Amino acid sequence: MASSTEIGAVHVRLLDEGTDVWRPVEAERLGETTYRIADQTVPADEVWSFQPGDIVVVEHRQGGGDDQPLIAVARAMDFDEPSWASRRKAG
Repeated sequence: MASSTEIGAVHVRLLDEGTDVWRPVEAERLGETTYRIADQTVPADEVWSFQPGDIVVVEHRQGGGDDQPLIAVARAMDFDEPSWASRRKAG
């Protein structure tokens, strides 16, 4: 792992929007598929699926071409890699 902190954008789903809406937020890369959402203010009119400080598992969004954004799919502490892999193969 690199010695410097790598900051990037991770997209979190907004709740209560009536349709799929994603917000890019700053996050610190911790591992290959894990990021910590940076400390930032959540706008008063938004409800994020993950909160600042949460460590999340990310994956590339499908259908985004060469520049596929990273999306937060689970909290790292809730992530069970074997069951996630079997669920991904079934879908």
